[in-house]
Amino acid sequence: MTFRSILTSTLAAWMVLSASGAETRPAKATDSAPPGLKIGDRAPDFQLRGIDGRKHSLADYAKADVLMIAFLSNHCPDSNSTAPRLIAFAKQVAGQSFALVAINPNHPDAVSVDELGYSNYSDGFEDMKRYSADMGFVFPYLYDGETQSTARAYGCLCTPHVFVFDRERRLRYKGHFDDSRFADPSTVTSTEGRDAVEAMLAGRPVPVAETAPHGCSTKWLSKKQGIAAKIKRWDSTPVDIERIDVAGIEALRRNGTKKLRLFNVWATWCVPCVEEFPTLVEAARRFSQREFEFITISADDPAQLPRAKAFLEKQGAGLPPRLVASLKEEGRRTNSYVFTGASMAALMRGLDPEWPGGIPHTVLVAPDGRILWRHSGIVDGDELRRQILAVLGLYFTPDDGTVRGTR
Repeated sequence: MTFRSILTSTLAAWMVLSASGAETRPAKATDSAPPGLKIGDRAPDFQLRGIDGRKHSLADYAKADVLMIAFLSNHCPDSNSTAPRLIAFAKQVAGQSFALVAINPNHPDAVSVDELGYSNYSDGFEDMKRYSADMGFVFPYLYDGETQSTARAYGCLCTPHVFVFDRERRLRYKGHFDDSRFADPSTVTSTEGRDAVEAMLAGRPVPVAETAPHGCSTKWLSKKQGIAAKIKRWDSTPVDIERIDVAGIEALRRNGTKKLRLFNVWATWCVPCVEEFPTLVEAARRFSQREFEFITISADDPAQLPRAKAFLEKQGAGLPPRLVASLKEEGRRTNSYVFTGASMAALMRGLDPEWPGGIPHTVLVAPDGRILWRHSGIVDGDELRRQILAVLGLYFTPDDGTVRGTR
């Protein structure tokens, strides 16, 4: 499944965002956010590396009568939703005296992993190349994450945040590109960013000069210390591990919740299992603010339960805080189990009748119990995230927030 088909076919949970790091309300300045440009100010110059490998400056776009600087990011669902409309607009006005330049203001170390739950990528430079290729960017994409000096000079509050300049490079519009946080173009009711460009190209005054941008707050490097503290808390979370039989596994597999469930069968004596486990823990943390649950089933001898528990704690596989309440509602205390039966064949039949044998084995289960994806052997992180995002989606939509379980 392609990234574009994911963009056009998947749904996600808007209500989840109220608990996540992906802010979608109008951004406000904080002690880390600069006041930025006022209408009429000149565009600050920049020297930024682009994904094409060369340095870009303001002078590179001197021929354009109208210049739009759009601050975008790889991870933000709001930015994911707006980017296709920016791409379509850039294609529409191609040939006119207009230039659009996208800038990523974020430092990847300032983005917590649970803020990446709507993307397969981080906000690092190398991931910018992959993200822009997947999205089909038709404009330069520049990286400001190292110093964030351009974002501060312009006053980037969030992604997306656009700034439109005239021929003399004086600011004539700043704010959102349009008013919708959703990907569906039919949800757009006002297009002030687009209107500003079209008016300027036609020699008319800008109808509205300023709007409040909406999206994920700029990830200033000052957030790094707080993220380190969060990781420390995750890493020190104790793990409860319980015994489970085939009937219990079958019940979990039937699901019946709103959550997408990722099952992994592993053992402490299994070298590939140990090797892949950090990838699975990363996924559990990445999607912890969404309708998602990672369930581990150890194939260790039940007498070795303390050993399995120690391994899980060393891997930082404790329950994400948001999942604790969800499990309580189901009458469960944990998502970590050790299989008590003697027959691995029975476990295979109970979890995945198409399991070819051997561990590790991983399955992705829809809310209605259907297996959407299975993999025997070490999982590839990119592929795992793509499979999850194919269900959960790259952006939020105006639905009821449940996982559809279809792709």
